[in-house]
Amino acid sequence: MVFRVLDASAFYAGIPFASQEKSYTTPAIFEEIKHIKKNHEAIAALLDTKRLEIIEPDIKYVEKVLLKAKNTGDFHNLSKEDISVIALCMQLKAELITDDFAVSNIARHLNLNVIPIMTSGITRVVDWIYFCPGCQKTFSHISECPLCGNKLRRKLSKRKSSTNPIHN
Repeated sequence: MVFRVLDASAFYAGIPFASQEKSYTTPAIFEEIKHIKKNHEAIAALLDTKRLEIIEPDIKYVEKVLLKAKNTGDFHNLSKEDISVIALCMQLKAELITDDFAVSNIARHLNLNVIPIMTSGITRVVDWIYFCPGCQKTFSHISECPLCGNKLRRKLSKRKSSTNPIHN
């Protein structure tokens, strides 16, 4: 049986409402879509019929996602909601339903199956580096240049990605 973990974009696209399959999400994502819950009884129906289950991912999976995000340079572009949904996907060995580039990139780095919704999805996994526009030095895990104090910018790393490219 294939499990599906839903990012907020899946709710915005109506995926769980149009499917009879059971889906999963995290409390952080559930909180993020709070404004949908106020206007629709549909989410309550999903929960009542057990077509949607909300699970907090185990901390060991959250830590794995954080480590990978720091290694690839995606860390600063991920929210706690993003991290939680990737971690739950790892924990359940599930497919991740999302259109978010940074989420998809980390998920693919972790060899997770990503299903895009309204986009064609990412075509390759990438690593990022951070550079100082002032002194042109590169860094990996900080947001401010320790040499001149400028805010670092992000660009694609020219080295081969730490994970194999995606082959469709």
